[in-house]
Amino acid sequence: MALTFYWYPNCGTCKKAKKWFDDNQIEYHAIHIVEETPTKEELLSLIKKSELPAKKFFNTSGKKYRELNIKEKIKDASTEEMAEILSSDGMLIKRPIVTDGNKVTVGFKEEMFTENWL
Repeated sequence: MALTFYWYPNCGTCKKAKKWFDDNQIEYHAIHIVEETPTKEELLSLIKKSELPAKKFFNTSGKKYRELNIKEKIKDASTEEMAEILSSDGMLIKRPIVTDGNKVTVGFKEEMFTENWL
């Protein structure tokens, strides 16, 4: 089964992840995270399956994150509220997000990908 790979083509980390998939001949379906931003419901599902706190899904180094002062907005926000904010703009989402429908990884670390996707 092909993995679902949410990415942003200009993102260096996403390019490394894509190269890793290609080098390891792993099949994936790439989704442009800005053009096809996951819905609140999709994000809630990804957050739940990842077993990570919702805050880990934010692209904290992104320009939009700083401009919109998201750090303050999510201080006391519920997972639902955070998913709502994330679904409003793909640039707020940490990437890449990869899922096989059961497991979910956020970001790219070669060891994490080897452990989860090989």
